[in-house]
Amino acid sequence: MMDIQTIKERIAAVQNKREYLLTLLEQPNLGILRVDVNQALEEMDDLIDEYRRTFGEIGSN
Repeated sequence: MMDIQTIKERIAAVQNKREYLLTLLEQPNLGILRVDVNQALEEMDDLIDEYRRTFGEIGSN
């Protein structure tokens, strides 16, 4: 079982990767991968929302 600090660190890493996907989405030559990037963003948003409902804001004690 993971402790709360490990979960916080992993959620923070997911948030950082989400930012990268947002910049990737701005690329004009993304083509059909745009669908996959959008899906990944939706799933990350769901994960982050679920975390916040369970534990509160990221970075809080």
